[in-house]
Amino acid sequence: MSVGPVVATTPSELGLIAPQLSPREVEVLLTWIRVDTKSDVGKSLHIAIGTVNTHLARIRDKFAAVDRAAPTKASLLARALQDGLIRLDEL
Repeated sequence: MSVGPVVATTPSELGLIAPQLSPREVEVLLTWIRVDTKSDVGKSLHIAIGTVNTHLARIRDKFAAVDRAAPTKASLLARALQDGLIRLDEL
């Protein structure tokens, strides 16, 4: 019986270090990925846009600290996918 290719499913299997995001940071990140604007994130989570910006800055800093810079929304999506925080079928 033939078995398909082995697919890495965790950051460590990919040779990556996952930053230690807080549950709230994960919530903000995933909401940001799913909506169009930071204002929409704020409305959805009942927080000020300044708080959204602060969370996103801290998330980006944490990714940069483990040598996985994520300066754009697209790169944050890539990191979330790599780290198993979200799947493509959830978008």
